[in-house]
Amino acid sequence: MEKLRKMVNQIAYTPPQERFYTLSALQLSLIPLLSLASTLYGFALPLRHRLYQLGLLHTDRLPVPVISVGNLTWGGNGKTPMVEFLALWLAAAGISPLILTRGYGGADEAKMLQRHLYGTPVKIGVGANRAVTAASFLKRYGHISPCKHGNTDLGRLFSDNKKGNSSCCDQIGVAILDDGMQISEKDVEAIASEMRTVKNSLPIFLSRLAPLYFLKARNMSHKLALMDICSTLVLCVSAIGSAESFVETIKKLGPTYVDRLDFSDHHLFQAKDIDMIRMRLRNLQSDFAMKPIVVVTEKDYDRAPEVLTYLDPYEVLVLCSCLQILPHKGSTEETFKKCLWQHLEVSCKV
Repeated sequence: MEKLRKMVNQIAYTPPQERFYTLSALQLSLIPLLSLASTLYGFALPLRHRLYQLGLLHTDRLPVPVISVGNLTWGGNGKTPMVEFLALWLAAAGISPLILTRGYGGADEAKMLQRHLYGTPVKIGVGANRAVTAASFLKRYGHISPCKHGNTDLGRLFSDNKKGNSSCCDQIGVAILDDGMQISEKDVEAIASEMRTVKNSLPIFLSRLAPLYFLKARNMSHKLALMDICSTLVLCVSAIGSAESFVETIKKLGPTYVDRLDFSDHHLFQAKDIDMIRMRLRNLQSDFAMKPIVVVTEKDYDRAPEVLTYLDPYEVLVLCSCLQILPHKGSTEETFKKCLWQHLEVSCKV
């Protein structure tokens, strides 16, 4: 199953014009079947939407505004960092947000959020049925309109305050839905063009994951600078939707050589996986006559922190990153926050 997932993942991320000389014969034989499945999905999705519109399928409406964070490509696109970015901003504005996440693959995303947001008024609900999870939190903490309790001082509301507001009400003001939607992969300009056919004035913002520092897996309180892996031998191990950006980020930090082992998204590491990683590390050490280090993402660490300790005597580093809104055609982080706040104000009046 793991091999099949890897093959499908490679097909998804290989441009059509490169498939015939990049993919194996088996992968090429899977493309018609995957195309058929995609076509059926394309028919089923609008039908499902229509059933909701007709009231034939049940919908749940929360008493607070909901921000849905999804992705326009297949995984690994910074959904969780965006969720964290929004939660910290709302907390800084005096609004207590509730993050609703399904908790896939050992709840790695929830664990990472809990570590990053510890000490803030942000609440995190984990469960496959997010409506039920939300109802439980709303019953426990109550709710309040974010426009009634939030910080209306725009100068402070749009400041770069990451610590949260000490006067934040414990009642929930906004729900943040993690992993709300997914569609097929397209390049950024094509996505922007398609969005504008729906609404020409639709604001579009770009973001990126910026690397901050490394943590030692054996001692997560020990920080290392990004430059500390310069001139080292690195093995990137990841189980995320798309490992390309992760690997490219590590390469830009200046290691002598970067190797990689990719697993399927949310993969739970087993003993055989650790053996495979160990074998790759020994081969690298033999080929380069230097001891390699392992670099993983925070999600991979949080999914199975105890498993990674079995890689002794090799060092395991955890890459920590944050989301940044990029200036693009007049759009900035400040205009992004203002746009979001305007939508929250509108939803409060509904």
